[in-house]
Amino acid sequence: MPHTLNIVSSVLSSTARRWRGTTGSKSVQQPAQLPILFDCEDDPECRLVREALTELNLDVLIYPCPQKANRFTSLLTDMAGGQATVPYLVDPNTHVKLMGADAINAYLFQHYRQAATPKPLQASVTNLVTSRLASVVRLNLRGLVAKPSLVPEQPLVLYSFESSPYSRPVREKLCALQLPYKLVNLGKQQWADMGPAKFRFHRGEYHPLPNTKRAKLLAEKGRVQVPFLIDANKSIELFESKDILRYLDETYAQ
Repeated sequence: MPHTLNIVSSVLSSTARRWRGTTGSKSVQQPAQLPILFDCEDDPECRLVREALTELNLDVLIYPCPQKANRFTSLLTDMAGGQATVPYLVDPNTHVKLMGADAINAYLFQHYRQAATPKPLQASVTNLVTSRLASVVRLNLRGLVAKPSLVPEQPLVLYSFESSPYSRPVREKLCALQLPYKLVNLGKQQWADMGPAKFRFHRGEYHPLPNTKRAKLLAEKGRVQVPFLIDANKSIELFESKDILRYLDETYAQ
């Protein structure tokens, strides 16, 4: 798919979900150990969970499980007691293991925000329909299918937020190639964060909220922009989605 069309259909995908998964909590409670999410990028219930993670500003370790996947199937089956179904969450901080968007989101909001799951993030018929529509407009009616790839020694790191049109194609590529990655959520926490990185809606110099992941990224890299990929296996850091997609194909696809 041409990159421009890729981004346009990704914008439509975010629009189908009314840009849920854009804003993030101003107060972030990152646990000592990363929760693990077995995930398929285009699965309707998985999308609801990732939207919740963005809203909670919670980072997780993603084990991608697209169609015909085999890399993490046995691990998922072992952890889930024989049921290899996504989404599946493992929180090593509390030893909780949960399957399905409703159970996972209820746990995440109760444990990390002490609140009930917002209605737009519940696995209702309406939300599942719009989440499925968000996948359909990506123009891949077959769904994400696993592709042969090399196995990285260490998980990659992706800075993203769920509704980001530029980040979605990268997450899809990581999923199809079954590349494990740490998902660092950079949900927008204030009005000054809104808009694309190079055309934010605020006037004047950009200042993220202090003591946040956005502030740390700005201090370390000089800008706050997603997607941002870090591959410690190759000492590579990349910002632009087109460059990241090319890199993943050239480095890991077989």
